[in-house]
Amino acid sequence: MTGGSVAWAAADPYSAALRSGRGPLFLRRTDGWLLPLEVERWCARADAVDRAVLDRCEGAVLDVGCGPGRLVAELAARGRTVLGIDVSEAAVDHTVRLGGQALRRSVFEPLPGEGRWDTVLLMDGNIGIGGEPAALLQRVAALLRPGGLLIAETVPGHVDERARVQVVDTVAGARTAGAPFPWARLGTPALLRYARRAGWRPVAQWSAGGRCFAALRTRSTRSTSSSAEPPKRTAVISSQRVRKPSGESPVADR
Repeated sequence: MTGGSVAWAAADPYSAALRSGRGPLFLRRTDGWLLPLEVERWCARADAVDRAVLDRCEGAVLDVGCGPGRLVAELAARGRTVLGIDVSEAAVDHTVRLGGQALRRSVFEPLPGEGRWDTVLLMDGNIGIGGEPAALLQRVAALLRPGGLLIAETVPGHVDERARVQVVDTVAGARTAGAPFPWARLGTPALLRYARRAGWRPVAQWSAGGRCFAALRTRSTRSTSSSAEPPKRTAVISSQRVRKPSGESPVADR
């Protein structure tokens, strides 16, 4: 895991909030500014806004930073091939309890199905993972098949912010756990700037329920040689730490 991933995974208030299904929980910048985290919504079932986003997903879906798994569970209930990844053990456990498949892993670590995913999700602010949007977009492009789809949730307005943050469960931050880690917040205009520079093609942007989203596609061909297999209708997901395998599951241990 990256240093930031380790800090997030070790943030006890985050694990406690996911296990209880409620906050309060915040990201606190080093200057004291607080961003409330929507724990109750994350731990609930997918709502109407979520479901409309999932209606846009194509083929096999990788949910990066799946949290407690509401989107993975919803897609699984629809019979879709889907895997959630998260650095938090509590998040992975919650996803499995909801009936989804999940892997405890950072997006920057080796992942199953690289180069073959049809859709990658970066919801609930996860465009901020790692604190460097350009690096994250490059990594996601490597995970997707050529011409694959990224759906990202952004913040309202013209925001392009990178900061170091900590997870806290009180306004005073008395129970901060773990070292500060890098995070980013992007509005749709900033995301599109980074994406165009990296060769992504914007295909849609919309807002619903006070939330903002953008959909982008990778290049239809890879710019360098790749050993990735041709796109498949069902991606083969394999990892030594995938949870909830079954006889008919696309998950296979190795």
